[in-house]
Amino acid sequence: MNIKIISYLLATAFFFQTVNIFSCTTAIISGKFTNDGRPILVKHRDASFEQNKLMYFEDGKYPYIGLVNSVDKNGDEVWGGCNEAGFAIMNSASYNLKPENDTTKEMDKEGFLMKLALQKCANIDEFEQLLMELPKPLGVEANFGVIDAAGGCAYFECDNFSYKKFDANDPITAPFGYLIRTNFSFSGAPDEGYGYIRYLTAEQLFYNAEAENNLSYKFILQDVSRCLKNSLTGINLSEQKVSEKETKFYPFEDFIVRNSSVSTILVQGVKKGESPKLSTVWTILGFQLCSVAIPTWVETGKNLPACLTENESGIAPLCDYSLRLKNKCFPIKRGSGNKYLNLPFVVNEEGTGILKKLNPMENSIIRESQKRMKEWRLLGHIPKQEAKNFYDWVDETVFNFYESVLEDN
Repeated sequence: MNIKIISYLLATAFFFQTVNIFSCTTAIISGKFTNDGRPILVKHRDASFEQNKLMYFEDGKYPYIGLVNSVDKNGDEVWGGCNEAGFAIMNSASYNLKPENDTTKEMDKEGFLMKLALQKCANIDEFEQLLMELPKPLGVEANFGVIDAAGGCAYFECDNFSYKKFDANDPITAPFGYLIRTNFSFSGAPDEGYGYIRYLTAEQLFYNAEAENNLSYKFILQDVSRCLKNSLTGINLSEQKVSEKETKFYPFEDFIVRNSSVSTILVQGVKKGESPKLSTVWTILGFQLCSVAIPTWVETGKNLPACLTENESGIAPLCDYSLRLKNKCFPIKRGSGNKYLNLPFVVNEEGTGILKKLNPMENSIIRESQKRMKEWRLLGHIPKQEAKNFYDWVDETVFNFYESVLEDN
């Protein structure tokens, strides 16, 4: 048996977790439908671990970058990432896949499986082969989204013993080039699971964006992961007339972003013929309404931006900054206070909400990265010193901004 598969089995034996319903919203987009021809994979993560960090690994066939819980010192579980071969993976938990006669006790091994896939797999076919080869039961119930450097783009709805593949390049499966998954599976039991309202919200956003040729990483990071619309009620909190002078609370359930949201990871893949090393990993650490998106690349190695990686306290500074500001969004700590958003702190008529303050800084990071990526794509690789200079500039920008904002709040 392959040594990595043995390691997977041994690792999972020591990490049994209780079941928690945390509701990620995920999507994959074929490069045939994005505005620049590059595939996209995204996971808006909800979890019980608020402190998230980014880690660089060299413990497999391929180096890779992964999203990790900060309490996971060694990065034994990865909740989304991309490797040097341009293979990227993420998941959303599913709650309608297991058949009633499945009495398997092993569960919650998705993070281990994704780590193994990043270590071993260069493309979607190899991931599918891995699913077939791994001993059963797998200990998973999830929708795994994957893309690769050859333009592959698919979901695998996977339980303990079987899976079903959904190809985003298949016009019958994905007529508009994208697939969305929340916390139910299309191959699972009808009307069971969670996230139907979030699914419809994302579907409406993606459908309109595709019609306008605006399916881009920027659109997803800024307009989807921070969407303040509820598709069931029709309310759009960003359109409410509230003043900065008010403290006004709104129910905040079944939005894509909500109190349990802890990070977003988005991988922008490459066009056919481009080096897989040009794949870009965008990360929003912490609460999305109070954080910013930052790009990284596997080719640059272990020296990732300091704001995204753990410091001497074991936490990523950007994540911690965003969580400190999140307290202003949800100041009521007793009872059900965490279900009510202090909207004027986020958006208001005066334009002094935290989103308005964050937007210029994030846009400057996006513009600078676009400028550099244009040059690096012509080179066919990412010069490490140039990437380091960019990371240093990002760190300085982020640290200065948050220290100033937190001082004012």
